[in-house]
Amino acid sequence: MQFPSLAQLKKELELLPEKEKVNLISDLAKFSRENKAYLFFKLQEKENPGYFLEMIKEELDTEFQKSNASHVYYAKKSAQAIRRKLNKMLKLSKKKEDQIEAIMYFCEQLKEYGYLQFNYPVIDNLYKIQVEKVKKLILGLHEDLQYDFEMRLQDLE
Repeated sequence: MQFPSLAQLKKELELLPEKEKVNLISDLAKFSRENKAYLFFKLQEKENPGYFLEMIKEELDTEFQKSNASHVYYAKKSAQAIRRKLNKMLKLSKKKEDQIEAIMYFCEQLKEYGYLQFNYPVIDNLYKIQVEKVKKLILGLHEDLQYDFEMRLQDLE
């Protein structure tokens, strides 16, 4: 089965009356949690621009508090699980500043909760990959923002 391109879908959506668009969007939100979360954050973004970041930080805090870092094995598994959740949440925002902020917060929490003290290669590599992600995202920002984030990045390295 061949599906139409995104451009064709956009043209079709432009032709629909507003009531049908609302019904279609609500039907889309019913299909998956990610669709519902994306729609929720897009609607909340207009009223409270920092809401997405607040929610991510709150979610990361609860995950780190629930995690078990008593042994290397459990610390590794917990860090990987939290990173997977973070990556899912990052897909909901197109703003690079929010993505950078969330990843940096994750790295700071890894340090704070003592995950890096184990000197375990998997955890260390996970941390390094996140720092590299931040570096890559910073390069796409305006120079003033780059400077601000690079100062925080030096603390992580």
